[in-house]
Amino acid sequence: MERRFFSMKMDVYLKGGRWRLDDLVDARGQPLEDPWMFGQGKPVGLQERLRVPVEQPGEPLDIAFAGTGLTPIVAERVATLFRELAPDDVQLFPVDVEGQSQPYFILNVAREIRGIDDAACREVQRITADEPLHAELVGQYRSVIGLRIDRAKVGEARVFRLWGWPTPIIVDEELKEALEANGVFGAKFEEV
Repeated sequence: MERRFFSMKMDVYLKGGRWRLDDLVDARGQPLEDPWMFGQGKPVGLQERLRVPVEQPGEPLDIAFAGTGLTPIVAERVATLFRELAPDDVQLFPVDVEGQSQPYFILNVAREIRGIDDAACREVQRITADEPLHAELVGQYRSVIGLRIDRAKVGEARVFRLWGWPTPIIVDEELKEALEANGVFGAKFEEV
């Protein structure tokens, strides 16, 4: 049976007050130099415990995406599922969320795969050498509509980000089903 994959996204249609987290800060309350470091699909060497201010109060979520960098922040039960089902694909860093006593973690997806199936996507646009402002990004994606994964390139990965289009977090069907079976609140899934 062919493995299925899903993009894990913020559920923007939650009922009630939408809990929104601000940019991560260090122990001194200073913003991070690179707020996107947890969204690149690469391992991160974190030396200190970070904090997350709450930008908009609301019901705490099991999966939230914090600040400008859309850093995934997960409750302990979500962290446990990722730790058990995808230990080689993620890093989990304890983080203090303003006003919360229960444990939360930064979920760093530490695996990147060149796995977009350009031909199967509805439309892809790549950055070209004609764009001098983006010379370091040549070949990466400007736009991907109707994302589809090339399953032959995934290997044994359970969760990953995509080279050239790192925004989506891609999870396999088993991980998605485990999250849903545990009633995880804050994310939705779209098959890719």
